[in-house]
Amino acid sequence: MNKPLKRRDFIKTAAAGAITVGLAGKQVAGSGVLPQNSKRIGIIGLDTSHSTAFTKALNDPAAGPEFEGYKIVAAYPKGSNDIKSSVDRISGYTEDVKKMGVGIVGSIDELLTKVDFVLLETNDGRLHLEQAIPVMKAGKRMFIDKPIAASLVDTLAIFEASKHYNVPLFSASSLRYITGAKEIAAGSAGKVLGADVFSPATLEKTHPDLFWYGVHGVEALFTIMGTGCKTVSRAFTPDTDVVTGIWSDNRIGTMRGIRSGKSSYGGTVFGEKEIKVLGSYAGYNPLLVEIIKFFRTGIPPVKPEETIEIFTFMAAAEESKFKKGAPVETEKVLAKAKKKAAKISFS
Repeated sequence: MNKPLKRRDFIKTAAAGAITVGLAGKQVAGSGVLPQNSKRIGIIGLDTSHSTAFTKALNDPAAGPEFEGYKIVAAYPKGSNDIKSSVDRISGYTEDVKKMGVGIVGSIDELLTKVDFVLLETNDGRLHLEQAIPVMKAGKRMFIDKPIAASLVDTLAIFEASKHYNVPLFSASSLRYITGAKEIAAGSAGKVLGADVFSPATLEKTHPDLFWYGVHGVEALFTIMGTGCKTVSRAFTPDTDVVTGIWSDNRIGTMRGIRSGKSSYGGTVFGEKEIKVLGSYAGYNPLLVEIIKFFRTGIPPVKPEETIEIFTFMAAAEESKFKKGAPVETEKVLAKAKKKAAKISFS
């Protein structure tokens, strides 16, 4: 695949959150102008179990009405180049999806000729910006699986590209839909005054620590607490992370990342009316239902601003680790990343 992304220094208005690029003549997926009854989905990346899980759910002859008849019809198997745990999965997962009726293609460009929507599933977040650009150029709505990118800079660039091409996208962890989180966020415990969540947080040397797996717990925390985190501090040992965020209204939320002993997902939420304990992990289907709604409507269920704040929180936690746990201001972390993202152009 020819790389459509070039990096060069130039001044943009990205720091102010806008790109003033003319869009005349470009296909606009967000306009709702799609082929009638378009329900063909393509996958980029067969190096994660999410690819086979999503395919199994959607391509099952007995798939429920919540999936609205959408099917995965094609996949580009290429994933990470150097993360062994990912590379070793590709051949097996390729055979798995072929058995479920999925055609295998040799490039992203070829994939885009066969599908109307895209699941970007490559496990390696370092590749997501490069892989997402041709999808947006083609005007295809896209879900980008966690992590949306392997840096806050690339996260910002992906959302700026979404504006540039006027093509909606979203990214989320399935832990956003852990049992009880939606109801608590909607006010079942009254105003949320604080939360302590926990999740596995295994490390991968190619990614900032929490970006690889701790993102699940951080997403659950933000689902409950909402946006507005101002400072982040992190206590780190080889076995455990404890990351503390202080919100603008003085609420405190923590995420405990587990790397030894029993590993699971959950948490405690402190509300005005009552203290509630989060339920069990709800699996992939609640997220997949939201993805299908997004493909149909073009309305992302998670706002870009929230996803950006989640990744700002994790980038600040990384900085706090190197500052031996000192608090880090999220506003400064975001401003620094915006300056770097402003040097990325899309052509």
